Amino acid sequence: MNCPFCNLDKEKIIFENQLAAAFLDHYPVSPGHTLIIAKRHIADVEEATEAEITAIFRLISRCRPYLREKYSCQGFNIGINAGETAGQTVFHLHFHLIPRRKGDVPNPRGGVRKVIPNLARYPLEELKEKGTD
Repeated sequence: MNCPFCNLDKEKIIFENQLAAAFLDHYPVSPGHTLIIAKRHIADVEEATEAEITAIFRLISRCRPYLREKYSCQGFNIGINAGETAGQTVFHLHFHLIPRRKGDVPNPRGGVRKVIPNLARYPLEELKEKGTD
């Protein structure tokens, strides 16, 4: 199989458990950008078992304090690109854990809502009414 995650150099893994592994992204959005993958070759979260999802989120929880300490970050974006239309380029289930730092962008409000430019513009009053950020 020609999957870069199935053929991952084991020395690159920073944390793992029986069903998932975590390693630093080769093309980081920010220092410490980490990928958490299912060890089984599946393309999408819909194919994952409950045990695989639990294993992935356990590694996300394990990585966060490590990344805070090693890369001096205060927050994280956690996301997944599911399908080609959403920008997925490696069709092996993986979550992005992207460290964020105060001041890394002028206004971080809206976070992942800004993935599609200009769609994150919503009135502040509407946000307060709906209880969303």
